[in-house]
Amino acid sequence: MFAGNAYSQAEVEPWGNISGIRKHGQLYEFESSLRVLSKDGMHIASTSKEKQQPRYSRKDKNQTVLTRIDSLYFSQTVTDLSAGKIKVAIQVVAKKDTAIKGVFFCITLPAKEYEGSKLKLSGVAEDPLMQTTPLLGNSYVNVRAKGAVLSSQSRQLKITFDKPELIIVKKDTAKGNNNIQLYIPLKLDGVHAGDTVSRWFTIQASGDVDDMPVNLGIDTTKQGRAFAGLGGNFRLQNAKTDPQVIDYSLKNLRVAWGRVEMPWRFWQPEKDGNPTLDANSGKLHPAVQKAMDMARRLDSLGMPVILSAWSAPKWAIVGPPNFRPTPEGIWGNPLEPAAMDAIYKSITDYILLLKDKYGFEVKLFSFNESDLGINIRMTGQEQANFIKGLGAYMASKGLKTKMLLGDNSDATTYSFIYPAMADSDARPYIGAVSFHSWRGWEKETLDKWAEAATKLNLPLIVGEGSIDAAAWNYPDIFQEQTYALQEINLYMRLLAICQPVSILQWQLTADYSPLIGGGIFNNNEPLHPGQRFWNLKQLSITPKDLYAMPLTCNRPGISSAALGDNSKGKYAIHLVNNGTTRKVTLTGLPQKVSTLKVYVTTKKLTMKQETVKVTNGQAVFKLPAISYATLINE
Repeated sequence: MFAGNAYSQAEVEPWGNISGIRKHGQLYEFESSLRVLSKDGMHIASTSKEKQQPRYSRKDKNQTVLTRIDSLYFSQTVTDLSAGKIKVAIQVVAKKDTAIKGVFFCITLPAKEYEGSKLKLSGVAEDPLMQTTPLLGNSYVNVRAKGAVLSSQSRQLKITFDKPELIIVKKDTAKGNNNIQLYIPLKLDGVHAGDTVSRWFTIQASGDVDDMPVNLGIDTTKQGRAFAGLGGNFRLQNAKTDPQVIDYSLKNLRVAWGRVEMPWRFWQPEKDGNPTLDANSGKLHPAVQKAMDMARRLDSLGMPVILSAWSAPKWAIVGPPNFRPTPEGIWGNPLEPAAMDAIYKSITDYILLLKDKYGFEVKLFSFNESDLGINIRMTGQEQANFIKGLGAYMASKGLKTKMLLGDNSDATTYSFIYPAMADSDARPYIGAVSFHSWRGWEKETLDKWAEAATKLNLPLIVGEGSIDAAAWNYPDIFQEQTYALQEINLYMRLLAICQPVSILQWQLTADYSPLIGGGIFNNNEPLHPGQRFWNLKQLSITPKDLYAMPLTCNRPGISSAALGDNSKGKYAIHLVNNGTTRKVTLTGLPQKVSTLKVYVTTKKLTMKQETVKVTNGQAVFKLPAISYATLINE
């Protein structure tokens, strides 16, 4: 149905790890890392997500990551050479004398694809399986060679050096794994200040391409929770560049829910102040004025608005404001118990001013990520108590605003919401349940949130949607196909497992911008949408208030979610193809559905449209390689 190129390239994470090489759309998986082994051999420090402070950049076919582990500074450039083949160039600079056992480039090969693989070494004079003194525990090859090939029934990985290098092959049995690891020493023994080491080699991946037909089946007899549509966060942080992104997003996306900040520190900096009087006297702080205007704008577009406070005035917290973690790793500040009545009044006065001055009422209120302390910190029980206290106070002032339960930093901290769920006095004031999608993507974890929403019979909201909370440090990654694909894959999981009423993109401003250029992140190209924006736009065209429906898939590599409303006769199916071009057969559609409009986004296609016929509830079509497709009946 669609024509398009399947890109061959290395998938490089912004912290430096290579997660595989694509060829004809097929991803040949492995994971590389840079590792430093302690002198006693008991500790390995390695590059991984949120462990360092890397910098990522791309220039043409070169992806470069600058990072460091302790006093060792790394520069790694990965270059796409040809289909399935890359070059890896690494430089290590030591800033001080350090006693270590070695610095390594490590490749981990998944057991599911390399079980029973055979090893062949090139440029080796001695018996390659002759055990020498092991440098690493559990190693069964420890020899100098010009290259190595690991081959299984379905995969082959070949690594080649320009001169003989030491290769160590061992089993990775940690956490029940049975993976194969190749360690390539970059520097053995200790390092001295000023030492510089440079190495380069090629990696080539090949193997079977999974182009087997895919069978999907939708069950329209079961309707879950409603999906109102894509939402967005509109926390204002960049006065110069935010407006253009906000304007473009609101003009080009159907945004179903919005979340804005309550700049509480600037609303009432003094406990004895009267911010309502100040506001009515024209003395509203500019940050508060802009935040209120943003909330009013979203309300005027017909969307429910969530009001969230990130930080508090000094009088409302215990201790000096803490905007960064302490040396002990503790974030934020707890609320001052003695000031709780004043806290209730201050927040309620803000919401009342919105109602009285702008004529609307926010739907929900929350503290942002208070489970972690960004920047107000609570225990689960403290949150339950606060929900009861503020909820009752707002109700006494005639407000319909409810509390947002959770608004957690990640899906992993679900126990934070349990005290409030178990408190019958708190439940009347809870309007929805929320978590942020930065971590915790396992089905078992996401199920906890779906179960909580079901138990409370309340909507579930993904208050902040995306995949990497540190990505603002290396914004070039936002333009990568890899990032766009991972993000939309996660959204399919959230739709299918959690059944949220909305996923609120972080953000539809210049911060984590889905748009490119316009001076954002020092990119002065004309402002234009990137692949991430087209993914969001495609998700946003989902008709409003369709219900989650079961969708089965018989092949790996496809992320999917289905929505529908039998009373309206309207259905939407979202599919992410993570591999090569596939033939798809979709069954289970109602007999009255005769055609499907199909929208496809890839690195080069931007919501390309086609029409597919449906016969006896069945549609047959092709998915392009590495694509996101949405099917909606006409």
